[in-house]
Amino acid sequence: MRSAIHTTFGEPSEVLELIDRPVPQPGAGEVRIKTLLAPIHNHDLWTIRGSYGYKPELPAIGGSEAVGIVDALGEGVSGLAVGQRIAVAGVHNTWAEYFLAPANVLVPMPPAIPDEAAAQIIAMPLSALMLLEFLNVEPGQWIVQNTANGAVGKTVAMLAKARGVHVLNLVRRDAGVQELAALGIGNALSTAQPDWQERARAILGGPLARAAVDSIGGSASASLLGLLGEEGTLVSFGTMAGEPMQIDSGSLIFKQATVKGFWGSKVSQAMTPDNKRRLIGELLQRVLSGELKLTAEAIFDLNDAAQAAAASLQPGRKGKVLLRA
Repeated sequence: MRSAIHTTFGEPSEVLELIDRPVPQPGAGEVRIKTLLAPIHNHDLWTIRGSYGYKPELPAIGGSEAVGIVDALGEGVSGLAVGQRIAVAGVHNTWAEYFLAPANVLVPMPPAIPDEAAAQIIAMPLSALMLLEFLNVEPGQWIVQNTANGAVGKTVAMLAKARGVHVLNLVRRDAGVQELAALGIGNALSTAQPDWQERARAILGGPLARAAVDSIGGSASASLLGLLGEEGTLVSFGTMAGEPMQIDSGSLIFKQATVKGFWGSKVSQAMTPDNKRRLIGELLQRVLSGELKLTAEAIFDLNDAAQAAAASLQPGRKGKVLLRA
């Protein structure tokens, strides 16, 4: 079977290559899936670079999420049928024509959800929904997030709106404001504008924000802390700047603010199966209703995985880059 593989850690556009591998056979409790579409996530690229929390043995097939067709059932698997369309995330080796996954993590896909959305409906949207619950915000309250035009940021904005939570969306380029507006996402400000903090305070009003999500680190952390109200929560979600969080201790003390880290993988592991099913059910409902839009920027053939990885790093994308097996 065709597989996008890296035999060394490095820049994905340089180390990914197409190699033929044997079709895997499902073991007990496993399902073999024929891949339809698989997204390229940032954590997939970090894994290939060798800089993520999970480091695979080499050579390794890339990818961690996909929509596909159940192709074969391992011993003891019930409740699924060959030919059924499913989505799955949190697995490995999805950048191939076939891959294996535990049967108990597969999510059957309603026919009304297209492949382009089904391929990316779990990993980032589920992280966004778990993040919203982690923030413990109520309808009518405000949260503020930077890198709001990223995959998670856009999803947080749409899901929060559906739940009645207000979001102030910060982007680093003026064009990012228009990108969000095209998706129906408002309350967006470009931090490239010199008066953005004054405008942010005017939008938030007196109480300011209940919570803030920082995906950058460095000086951006201090800016978000300044927009928090009393007893607000600042959550570190990423480190795009590659620098430690810079936080003003005075603001931290006098606002009695809380700083937390969020890693979706750990939160997901601690979640009960019923709670996870509840959140995934909400995601399906939001996509079907049009409240959550999951778009594709481009679809590349598996043969062009290295080129697709490079495309996924381009700024201003309107959706995910996907691989077709």
